[in-house]
Amino acid sequence: METEAKNKKNAILFVDDESIILLSMKSQVKQHFGERYKYLTAENANEAWELLQELEGEGKSVSIIISDWSMPGMNGDEFLRKVHKTYPQIEKVIITGFADQKSIEDLNSEIGPISCLKKPWDEEELISTISHAMHD
Repeated sequence: METEAKNKKNAILFVDDESIILLSMKSQVKQHFGERYKYLTAENANEAWELLQELEGEGKSVSIIISDWSMPGMNGDEFLRKVHKTYPQIEKVIITGFADQKSIEDLNSEIGPISCLKKPWDEEELISTISHAMHD
């Protein structure tokens, strides 16, 4: 039973086109939460979508997605809308240095509640946002 629970470990998915940001966020979060979660990274929305579908196919789930807003190909807001249509139960966090308040409010009213972190993010705010989303 315990092994089964370990295999079903919830995942946190970080999506950003800058690998240094992915590494930094993942490292800060992992340092705080340790082995409680599985930590996944994707450098664009398509890669993240494939990861999501692969995990769901294996019967594992992503609990929270932390996505950059501005990415080549598909922006984070479009990606989170797509995720919401198929996986409404996944908690969503957008991280941005650019988005205007109205765009954030529009996204929130469409797929909310959604958390928004500003770049550069504050580590404590990142951890508390995840804790809140994971109901820790």
